[in-house]
Amino acid sequence: MSDSEGSGEPRKTPLYDEHVRLGARLVPFGGFAMPVQYPSGIRAEHESVRSAAGLFDVSHMGEFRVEGPGAVDLVSLLTTNDPARLAVGQAQYSTMCAGDGGVLDDLVVYRLAEELFRLVVNAANIARDWTHVAGVASETDFDAEIENQSDRVALLALQGPAAEAILGPLASVPLEPIGFYRFAEGRVDGVPAVISRTGYTGEDGFELYLDAGDAAGVWRRLLEAGEEHGLAPAGLGARDTLRLEMGYALYGNDIDETTTPLEAGLGWLVKLDKGPFIGREALREQKDGGPARRLRGFRLAERGFPRAGYAVVYEGSEVGEVRSGTVSPSLGYGIGTAYFPVEAGPGDELAVVIRGEEVPGRIEELPFYRDGSLKR
Repeated sequence: MSDSEGSGEPRKTPLYDEHVRLGARLVPFGGFAMPVQYPSGIRAEHESVRSAAGLFDVSHMGEFRVEGPGAVDLVSLLTTNDPARLAVGQAQYSTMCAGDGGVLDDLVVYRLAEELFRLVVNAANIARDWTHVAGVASETDFDAEIENQSDRVALLALQGPAAEAILGPLASVPLEPIGFYRFAEGRVDGVPAVISRTGYTGEDGFELYLDAGDAAGVWRRLLEAGEEHGLAPAGLGARDTLRLEMGYALYGNDIDETTTPLEAGLGWLVKLDKGPFIGREALREQKDGGPARRLRGFRLAERGFPRAGYAVVYEGSEVGEVRSGTVSPSLGYGIGTAYFPVEAGPGDELAVVIRGEEVPGRIEELPFYRDGSLKR
């Protein structure tokens, strides 16, 4: 998933005062004032998540409720994956597409009950996504009610190999039985919560959906309980380096309305045989003909920071630009993503133009980092 930067006066999440108290550097992101890092710095926060645990505020994400006998049909029409396959207590990564197959957003779909779903969308896209969902709902006769609950729901992400040990004593339900992309409803530190074994880091961990008014208390309690385990608050900077090491897509960088799931390596999210959905015919046509380009990971062979927007050269020609890029804290070299001709593959040489110089590199299989604690 992702959270592209928005515009206008940034809003505050329910944890804004906590970030200020902890000395975070706040930046506008997805329309919200968000912590990019705390005084310890991005590298230290990244390493805490890989070795112990980190706690993220992701309350800027949006949450839509879809309920009723026709809820599964409406969600299926809106998304490329198949929500009918979900059992109650299971979540699913998916995309919402326009009619031409371009990605409007990537999202997570939760089946809270047989006729009740939650769609979790990216912060910068909340208004547009809601307009899209409401428009589709109004144009169909599915028996389903929709509600934008984004302002009422807070979301905390506790990520890292120590996450279960930290959260376990505070949770009212056992955590071990909650599998990857599964969730349970219970309590955390005495307040109602949806406890989901999901995340954006490649490490084991949980995302906690809470009432906005309960978020600050749970945040403080988790930091207190996690101190002996090495838990650290972590910001957007570490979240970005962690997700890129895993090759996870960022909306607005790796995917957007000009890219399709098939081009982005997300074809496994497209269930062409499930029945009608928006963008189906365009995606079927592209699959039959074969996409002309494909999102690939690459690493630099020499020192350099492959920032988003830098030109990428392949077989002597500029083929596009870096979509996401960083120097990997875990691996120690520059990594990134870019779109290449579909025939390009792992091991092929490339160059990234950095300050006017072509820095050599090669295409790599994703993920870049393979030693995380995530139990799939």
